[in-house]
Amino acid sequence: MTKVAVVLSGCGVYDGSEIYESVLTLLALESAGASYQCMAPDIDQLHVINHRTGEVMPEQQRNVLTEAARLARGDIIDLAQANPDDYDALIIPGGFGAAKNLSDFAITGEKCQVNADLQHFTQAIHQAGKPAGLICIAPAMTPLLFGKGAVCTIGSDTATASAIEAMGGQHQACAVGDIVIDQQRKIVTTPAYMLANSISEASAGIHKLVSKVLKLTQ
Repeated sequence: MTKVAVVLSGCGVYDGSEIYESVLTLLALESAGASYQCMAPDIDQLHVINHRTGEVMPEQQRNVLTEAARLARGDIIDLAQANPDDYDALIIPGGFGAAKNLSDFAITGEKCQVNADLQHFTQAIHQAGKPAGLICIAPAMTPLLFGKGAVCTIGSDTATASAIEAMGGQHQACAVGDIVIDQQRKIVTTPAYMLANSISEASAGIHKLVSKVLKLTQ
């Protein structure tokens, strides 16, 4: 059975993994007959957002791994302890946690850096010729994770696309329900909530992404 590593960045669209995107990813994997293991870095979040108001809650601090465990119903491991050899593919759902906790793209843009454990794990997956899928804002990390020339999409946001290109990536505009495939590097990306106005719109692209990632493992 194909086993996929799903890297989470917390729990909640504004400061962690986007919940719908994460659940849709897990549902699509299970529906396709694949297994998965959720994982996240054991680090502090950049900050905690009040999801009712969108405001930062400076008096609070939360741990990315602990918060991501909510999405995984407790079945989660520390990314630093994960063995890339155990997995056939990698998928990273979106949410601002990808740009705040897995990287600092939300703060520094094209000058961003990626979490060291994520970089190590992803590059090991990539160098072994295994596919990866990145959703929503997560593809902003593509050039740093896969190297210059890597092709990806975040939809149609020109500022984010320009930052990706400044980092050495190749951005392609993409509709909400579609995917962009870097066939050479086995990278699949989809805009999801970078463009989606509903869970059903996000679902279409995510299901296509999961299906393609699984096909690329064969």
